[in-house]
Amino acid sequence: MIYENVELHNIEDLVSVKGRSGLRMQRIPESVRLKLNERAQVQMCHPNCAEIRFVSGHPVSITLSCPEGTADVEVFYGPFQSPERYEIKQTQSTVTVTKPDQINMYDQSKMPDFGFSPDVCRLMMSGDIVFIHGIDGVHCRPPNKDELPRLRYMAYGTSITQQGNATGPHLTYVEQAGIRLGADVINLGTGGSAFCEPEIADYMAARTDWDFATLDISVNMLKFPLDFFYQRASYMINTLCKSNLKRPVVCITLFPYAREFGDTFMGLEDKGSPDDFRNALHQAVDDCPYKNVYLIEGDEVLDDIRGLSPDLLHPGDQGMIFMGENLARQIKPLIDKFYPSKKN
Repeated sequence: MIYENVELHNIEDLVSVKGRSGLRMQRIPESVRLKLNERAQVQMCHPNCAEIRFVSGHPVSITLSCPEGTADVEVFYGPFQSPERYEIKQTQSTVTVTKPDQINMYDQSKMPDFGFSPDVCRLMMSGDIVFIHGIDGVHCRPPNKDELPRLRYMAYGTSITQQGNATGPHLTYVEQAGIRLGADVINLGTGGSAFCEPEIADYMAARTDWDFATLDISVNMLKFPLDFFYQRASYMINTLCKSNLKRPVVCITLFPYAREFGDTFMGLEDKGSPDDFRNALHQAVDDCPYKNVYLIEGDEVLDDIRGLSPDLLHPGDQGMIFMGENLARQIKPLIDKFYPSKKN
């Protein structure tokens, strides 16, 4: 969405909150958010992999706050990560960035097609809920379409999709896969609350701004009976697939996690074994009447458990990189099939 003279990527609503100055940035519209479970309502306000994007040859200042916690802002110029990093706290903070002189010295015609033009400043966010208060910049504009990747990748899933234990949003497996596929990422991960509600399925299906999707379905749902899991998964898969038969929808079974290495996991009483839920997802995919559905095994994405954090659930940086590489390798043939003209 466009706000003042910048683009807010992976932000779909700006909401005024009573008693707060500024506008709360959230990854889904308020009308959809309020229909989800309570935890998802909060998680969808966290700005993981959301970005403030603009093009300007002059300094640009963005004022932000994080009223209840802290958030991080990392700066990229196109694909190039800057050492600039900002912590946003309760009081309003103004982040001022200027395009580095070095980028002006490069002959961009001699560079590969990165998808992102180096002229595009990208402030990538993560952490707690962020409010935006204003933009101050001369000759500042949103990026043009030809300055961004031609492909758009939408990902739904758990905290592992949202960010897990990665130390930065660019290290999520979805961002890592997006880099390798030349795709711009829409991250709809929702930690501890990816319950595949029909309302979020309907919302994602109605969006016209994505070319392919992955569905991480879902370690968050192990407390539900298998038939409920199947119903929710089946509805989400079928709804997304039928929305546009030219958009591939890739379902990912449970990643390897702690439950498989012991009798209990965090004291939870699962309604079946991990393989029971994997089989239920297989069945939902097999029962889907549309041919644009695909399935990838979670242990082929996270194929080395040394990539996990000590909780044996959330991947760390190395695990996310493994996952992004493996996922991109498996999705690339679909991109070649569905979008041969959109590849960077």
